Amino acid sequence: MANPAVGVVYHWLVGLASGSFYVPYRGVKRWAWETYWLAGGFFSWIIAPWILAFLITKDLLPVLHEAPASAILWAFFFGLLWGVGGLTFGLTMRYLGLSLGMAVVLGLCAAFGTLMPPIFRGVFMSEVVGTTSGRVILLGIVVCLAGITAAGLAGISKERVMSPEQQKATIKEFDLKKGIGVAILSGVMSACFAYGLAAGDPIKALTLRHGTSTLWQGLPVLVVVLIGGFTTNFIWCLILLLRNKTGHQFFTSRADEQYQHDAGIIETAVDAPSREVVEHISQRYAVQVMEAPPAQKKWTEGRVPMLRNYLLCALAGTTWYFQFFFYTMGETQMGRYKFSSWTLHMASIIIFSSLWGIGFKEWKGAGRRATQLLALALFLLVGSTVIVGYGNYLGLTAK
Repeated sequence: MANPAVGVVYHWLVGLASGSFYVPYRGVKRWAWETYWLAGGFFSWIIAPWILAFLITKDLLPVLHEAPASAILWAFFFGLLWGVGGLTFGLTMRYLGLSLGMAVVLGLCAAFGTLMPPIFRGVFMSEVVGTTSGRVILLGIVVCLAGITAAGLAGISKERVMSPEQQKATIKEFDLKKGIGVAILSGVMSACFAYGLAAGDPIKALTLRHGTSTLWQGLPVLVVVLIGGFTTNFIWCLILLLRNKTGHQFFTSRADEQYQHDAGIIETAVDAPSREVVEHISQRYAVQVMEAPPAQKKWTEGRVPMLRNYLLCALAGTTWYFQFFFYTMGETQMGRYKFSSWTLHMASIIIFSSLWGIGFKEWKGAGRRATQLLALALFLLVGSTVIVGYGNYLGLTAK
């Protein structure tokens, strides 16, 4: 039987995993973004999903073989588009800045990812707007969007305390029209993960018939959706590896001085942050855009800690996967309003990634206004998860 309170807890675990996965990457030394992102990605999108699905579900390969081709193709396709959304987030930051770009992208992602599935199924007016429980969930979505807005305003306020030189370097090519256009693309594409999970409903039904527990029914779908996400990220990382001549980093411990980084916490980014986002946060200024030519490399006498880097990437990648592992568990507990899981997902990510940012003192010196706005954002986001959970509870008791 569904239990929305347990579902909310699972979604908080989603936020913990998503907000924490980048912490191990802080320890990766002297690797380019494309190197450590792809190394961790193999664990995120391939190794962890397949191993856990094999161990926990029943007859994984027969289930995927028996699944309708349309379910497989749509789940893969939406995973592909979701990968595009994560990678284009960097262009949004390029034209709007991290904070404003984040607010627009995550707001659109939360709204589209939550509302489009019931609209597409034709039950939005009858089951959502037309019921008390549905209207409570809509209120929770609105509160979540208000929290995202407050988080964006907190970031903007934080950026204003930077020096004029840092502000200029942060947004070198501010362009509202281009920025909003790319933000819409990124937000809508990032919401496609929710569509991919919904498209995989026939796969869930099959795995249940094969004896898989209700709690784990989403794991075979994750295998398919994440192959799509892997495809997008692999192609882009391969392009960067060839363009920047960084492919050797997978095989040699000879160090590149250019790639000594100290990655910060991505406080409010989408699940697959682009290279620009990481470099923006790591350096605080001097955002490198996609079209920029690779800088001249300088060799150092130091050695790259290869084993350490691979282990940290494995930890980061596996932690990243667990956000969707817990997501599918939480979704099973939300009753007929399982579409609301996406709002819980987005809210929890921002809550825990912001807490990590506070823990690593990335808001130190941000000013009183930024701190107050961040506190308001956290209050609203936590409140939205409670409201959405209560709405789902009302949906169960209304029968």
